[in-house]
Amino acid sequence: MKLHDEIIAIGDRAVAAARELLLLSARRKNAILQSMADQIEARRPVLKEANRKDVEEAKSTGLSAAMIDRLLLTDGRIDSIVRGIRSIVGLKDPIGARISRWIRPNGLEIIKRRVPIGVIAIIYESRPNVTADTAVLCLKTSNAVILRGGKEAMNSNAAIADALVAGGKKHGLPDDAIQLIRTTDREAVRELVQMEGRVDLVIPRGGETLIRAVTEHARVPVIKHYKGVCHVYVDESADQEVAIKIAENAKCQRPAVCNAIEKLIVHEKIAEEFLPKMAARFRELGVELRGDEASRQIVPWIKEATEDDWYTEYLDLILAIKIVPSVKAAVDHINKYGSKHSDAIISEDETAQKLFVQEVDSAAVYVNASTRFTDGGEFGMGAEIGISTDKIHARGPMGLEELTTYKYVIHGRGQIRE
Repeated sequence: MKLHDEIIAIGDRAVAAARELLLLSARRKNAILQSMADQIEARRPVLKEANRKDVEEAKSTGLSAAMIDRLLLTDGRIDSIVRGIRSIVGLKDPIGARISRWIRPNGLEIIKRRVPIGVIAIIYESRPNVTADTAVLCLKTSNAVILRGGKEAMNSNAAIADALVAGGKKHGLPDDAIQLIRTTDREAVRELVQMEGRVDLVIPRGGETLIRAVTEHARVPVIKHYKGVCHVYVDESADQEVAIKIAENAKCQRPAVCNAIEKLIVHEKIAEEFLPKMAARFRELGVELRGDEASRQIVPWIKEATEDDWYTEYLDLILAIKIVPSVKAAVDHINKYGSKHSDAIISEDETAQKLFVQEVDSAAVYVNASTRFTDGGEFGMGAEIGISTDKIHARGPMGLEELTTYKYVIHGRGQIRE
């Protein structure tokens, strides 16, 4: 079968599955989810062996250590997948929920209800846990899902998808409700995002190149989970020990994820005191620092930052540093160079905090906390489908409600429009 015909067939099956999913009760979906979690646990050795093959291949092709970290399925990360699935069981099913209701003067009752989007295509790179997170969120919201992961995680993604389907079928998961495209042919992505009438929404998760390619070719709506050029701004009023702790966590805990910071902005009034301490700590942790002229005057061993550095998502132990004269200058820098993902201010000044929160145009804005909390689980949403940097429909961590749309249900008693 030609690739075009194969993708069309996948889309047709997903449309049929989406209709069946509409008939599943919340109780049935929760039973399916529990069984999925059980199968992930039961197939742990299979998942780890599949992941071992992917990691070995990634190392042989020279993938960076940070990217290999994104790919790795440790016992702890498998535990996290299982916990994530079970946590979704405990969340309220949004499908069918009444958003609002009103009665018109003519007696018509109008009800606005949550409904599934339909068929969602997820296109992603590297992190195999995305296979589970996205599939189970779509199942909970009665959406059929078509998954297309990166070639570097193909074995891991297939093992996870197979476990989910096997567990789900024990409790009535419709055929083809979860489908994984198993070809590494890049043309499959183009075919998938052009399936008008078969795919209702595309969500790309990955690097800038992937997202631009998807949006360029798509003929169906796209919610972009764009790059995470995240910032920490250390204000003149900051508790410097708190600032060091937060900046270290935001950069170094997991540098290859989208909510890790890529830039550190420091107020000029504390730069000479704060920056040497912060730079020394980053040096101990193996972070390569690149800075503007002012920061290099204070810490001479910092490399010179270029204009491109302010736009770049490194996904590695690299950080660019900027010194600014005011909180307003920090905000202007973030709004110009950031990706509208997650940005933080470290400050004890309520006026500075308020200005930063009001004027930074990002999906998540933090006061005295690490940007690493931008995550569906950390926000209490259970697993997430991703972090949207768009403004329309969904923004920030996408949980259950963000995977729904709505319809109007109107009840009458024979009314006609005059």
